[in-house]
Amino acid sequence: MLSQRDDYLTKAERKQLQANLRLADQLGAKIAVIYGENFSEQISEYAKVSQISKLVVGKSPDKRFFKGRTFINDVAQAVPNLGIYIIPMVNEQQPNRFFLKKRGKVDLHFDMSDLVKTLLMLVCCTILGLFAEKVGFSFSNVIILYILGVQVNALVTKGRIFSFISSLLAVLCFNFFFTEPYFSLRAIDSSYPATFFVMLTAGLITSNLIKKIKAQVRLNSDRAHRTELLFQTNQALQIPESSSETLAVTANALISLLARDIVIYPVEDGIRQKEVYYPAGNTTYTLDTYQNLKESGVAEWVLYNNKRAGATTDTLSAAKFLYLSIRRKQAVFAVIGILMADTDPLDPFEKEVSLAILGEAALVLEKDTLRRQQQKVALEMEQEQLRSNLLRSISHDLRTPLTSISGNAKLMLDNSTRIGEASKQELLSFIYDDALWLTNLIENLLMITRLEGDVALNLQANNLDDVIRAAIKHVDPHLDEHVFNLTISEADLFVSMDPALIMQVIINLLNNAVKYTHQGSTIDLRVTASDKTVCLEVADNGPGISDKALAKLFDLFYTSTDSPDAARGLGIGLALCKTIITIHKGEIYAKHQLPSGTIIGFTLPRMEIKVNE
Repeated sequence: MLSQRDDYLTKAERKQLQANLRLADQLGAKIAVIYGENFSEQISEYAKVSQISKLVVGKSPDKRFFKGRTFINDVAQAVPNLGIYIIPMVNEQQPNRFFLKKRGKVDLHFDMSDLVKTLLMLVCCTILGLFAEKVGFSFSNVIILYILGVQVNALVTKGRIFSFISSLLAVLCFNFFFTEPYFSLRAIDSSYPATFFVMLTAGLITSNLIKKIKAQVRLNSDRAHRTELLFQTNQALQIPESSSETLAVTANALISLLARDIVIYPVEDGIRQKEVYYPAGNTTYTLDTYQNLKESGVAEWVLYNNKRAGATTDTLSAAKFLYLSIRRKQAVFAVIGILMADTDPLDPFEKEVSLAILGEAALVLEKDTLRRQQQKVALEMEQEQLRSNLLRSISHDLRTPLTSISGNAKLMLDNSTRIGEASKQELLSFIYDDALWLTNLIENLLMITRLEGDVALNLQANNLDDVIRAAIKHVDPHLDEHVFNLTISEADLFVSMDPALIMQVIINLLNNAVKYTHQGSTIDLRVTASDKTVCLEVADNGPGISDKALAKLFDLFYTSTDSPDAARGLGIGLALCKTIITIHKGEIYAKHQLPSGTIIGFTLPRMEIKVNE
């Protein structure tokens, strides 16, 4: 509990106060700072609001000659249900706190500019008083004029000493210029001393009240600023989408509050990362200056012990920075350092607000960590579900072609002499088709395995015409049973690609067209180009697919029911195509072809190949 000003404390007393507050904080006490002139009233109101049941106070020897109401009496009367425990001080050498408190109320702050303002105020009041006397104003109006001048002087000066000086000089000026005998400090009328006393008392009271109001306004302004800072910090912490942005917002908030340099060590998976330095506006420190201090070990100690250390603490106190952890329970999200070199320690209110900011940041970082963990778990669950679906689909759908292959082969082996040549050719065709389907399936599965393994793409500048013609050689032989047209708008269309992957896409698109169209239908492969992209489309004039199927065409494990042959598909071919085109920074699409049929195409960024002449 501090008054509006603690200037009356000596340097040693201030140091002892900080040490006591630090010890209380280390022992787990919650420190609250209350500002005000009336100690008993402020503490009583705080005890009521906070629902405090016990109050422990220290009492120094009281050497006053006239003992009236005391601080303890006032608190006991204001809060009857409060248990008060008084601990007397045994050190008789303690200074008399009564006189120390009174001494603290007199501000000995002296400033030459304030002295000039005081003298100018007296000159102006005197000139106005002389003018008022000439025009016929009464004696009392001049007195009010001087009292008004004393009040104005209290507003424009800082130290309370000038309020006392202005009040005293106002009485002397009034006596010198406006009472008989004029231009003398003697008073003839017996009522003059009482008048002078009233003037002096009124001036002192009003100036003192104005000083208190100014101090209260200043305190309220500080509170409003810090409250607004907390509110703005809370709002700003809701915006960042990453932990680094959250830490940057936290550092800027602390700089706004403390005007000190901030250094932050992010912590990921319990490991301290490289420091990030945030200088204040008037600092002489830089990142290099900080690194030369070699205080990273202090931050490491804070991380593993989850306690504060560094400047103004008893642990590694030689450090220039005070290091705190941004934590929730036992989880540490970052270690933050506050520059304390050549500056005063944080006062209790600054420390309280700083810890509140760090608490808000810790809450946001905890939510971000939980969100990333949930996303990771959801991704792992999704991948596990995909694996399960893949294994289930493979185990179910591989059985049909394998049964057909083994059955037809067994039939030929058992009846090789009785089966005619035409029947043998038909059985061999069935075996070939099923084996080809299995080969394409294995190729797609191997491609998925390669992409899931995060293998680097083998990007090369390739002529798309060469890749297309190489892919056609590996397409389902039943393509010969359709009318196939290949149209390429330009001879040399170069694309940065992994040729094996793009070849697999073209094979899948053509096989898909062969699979879902009837024998004799037309399949067109068209390649067009613009300045920046190359577009490849596979179009057919088959029965087409429904809008519902078109929307899910590139989903993994989705198979259209529009074709009776769809039951044999696993639904991974087009999904694989989408993945390959996406990692090539291209786009894949599907649309209806009028009057019937389907168009599936993709675009890739075009490369310009410069030929040296």
